[in-house]
Amino acid sequence: MSISSLSAPHEAIPASIADQLSLAAPSWRPILLRGLEAVARTSLEYLPALAEDDYLPNQSRLFAAFAQPIEAVKYVLIGEGPYPRPESATGVCFMDGAVHSLWSEKGFSKPVNRATSLRNFMKMLLVADGRLKSGETSGEEVARVAATVRANESLFIQTREDLQSNLTAHGFLLLNASLVFRPHVPPLKDAKAWQPFLQAVLAALVEHAEHQRTSSPTLVLWGKVAGLLSELPANTRFPKAVSEHPYNLSFINSPTMQALFGPMQLLQKQEGNT
Repeated sequence: MSISSLSAPHEAIPASIADQLSLAAPSWRPILLRGLEAVARTSLEYLPALAEDDYLPNQSRLFAAFAQPIEAVKYVLIGEGPYPRPESATGVCFMDGAVHSLWSEKGFSKPVNRATSLRNFMKMLLVADGRLKSGETSGEEVARVAATVRANESLFIQTREDLQSNLTAHGFLLLNASLVFRPHVPPLKDAKAWQPFLQAVLAALVEHAEHQRTSSPTLVLWGKVAGLLSELPANTRFPKAVSEHPYNLSFINSPTMQALFGPMQLLQKQEGNT
């Protein structure tokens, strides 16, 4: 039986979209359905038109970010939108599906070097770990570190999947401000359409934290995303770690990001990817 028939969603939520909730953890499904209903109330035509259109991520991965159960969420990293390439858009923000191996004999692998944001994120982690010095993050320096990392595969992560696993283990919900990318639609237009959905997600996280008598998760906001979220009422209820977007070189030396991610030691093998 489909998710759509079980949940009896609003008539403006097409079954092809509602059925994709099956990739989300059970704790998220009623929340995401409320979010979709909020989108439909704001614009009755948006979701039906989207269902008839070509968009990324494909392969029913629209809600793949919500595989992390709500009770496990400690951080919410919100990206701008999916990658504009089918092989890269996984439904999980910042995790480029075209990347597998992180390292090579020359330093980073070719796919990592092509993925500017991931490359700069990796360099920031290396600086935070003390494996690179600030201002000395050239290819030659990275190659030196890569030689050590590749020679100690049991200690250090080797793949993008390992990195994603480590982030998940630390409680990251890796979400995009716009859940879809369409080359013929301005990204800001889709991002605006998904704001009621984001409000429902953030409100649910606040409610869950209050019920558990814990603090709300930390929002990790890069670049323009902070501005997109400023219009949401629930935005004010969260602690935040804000910086420039990692496609900027200055991100590598962001003290805020180094302080946040450094103690996590994301480049080291952790439980679940040994």
